[in-house]
Amino acid sequence: MAKSTAIKALKRFTREIVNLYSAKYLRAPTLADLRRLLAKAERRGLPGMIGSIDCMHWQWKNCRTGWAGEYSGRKRVPTIILEAVISYDTWIWHAFFGMPRSCNDLNVLTKSSLSDELTAGRAPQIQFQVNNKIHNLGYYLADDIYPQWATFLKSIPRPTRPKDLKFSQTQEGYRKDVETCFGILQLRFSIV
Repeated sequence: MAKSTAIKALKRFTREIVNLYSAKYLRAPTLADLRRLLAKAERRGLPGMIGSIDCMHWQWKNCRTGWAGEYSGRKRVPTIILEAVISYDTWIWHAFFGMPRSCNDLNVLTKSSLSDELTAGRAPQIQFQVNNKIHNLGYYLADDIYPQWATFLKSIPRPTRPKDLKFSQTQEGYRKDVETCFGILQLRFSIV
């Protein structure tokens, strides 16, 4: 298959997925959605948290030999990257798909629309209080590679104090929702 035909087919497939799922799933949260997400996060010990962000490297089994170098990383297997923001109920409300594997999560973030929204100050405006301090922006749980922005909350590296250990366990437990969702996607859309 020619490169132009493959790209056309991928774009058509993506358009159909968006058409099929965008009204209910692939959309920004409404105010009612945000209230539900925030209430659940607060019950789980993370007030102000609106979702987890991560990238998944999806193996491209039928990648053309000529493209393999651009789409292969350390493991020398061609993959395409999916960046997603996912809630506790495996609802993907931000997705950015198609970056080559030779990129890392930070490179993907800088190309995605989420980065544009966050750098323009258009993160969901919510108010919550932690340690007697009021915050006005919701945040995403993220891994260590993400930038030191107010909208990304990363785990504490090598926690030792009981308070830090509890926080890290809570955050890691919540971030398992992302990995679960990625597993569901891989099983459901193995044709990709």
